[in-house]
Amino acid sequence: MKFIIPIGILLALGLLIYNVTLLDFSNLLEGESSIALIGVIACACAILLLLILRTSRKIAKKHK
Repeated sequence: MKFIIPIGILLALGLLIYNVTLLDFSNLLEGESSIALIGVIACACAILLLLILRTSRKIAKKHK
């Protein structure tokens, strides 16, 4: 679990950057741009959840 969280964050960050390059800012909700926007939101959620998991594991270690 020590290496899974940082690897997951890096993978999600890579996908986030890739999806941002696919966005068409003039038409965000049309065509492939809407799929890329969903991907950006999903990657941001995944990063946030992994950071919360990492923080909760640190708190659990201090509590013991």
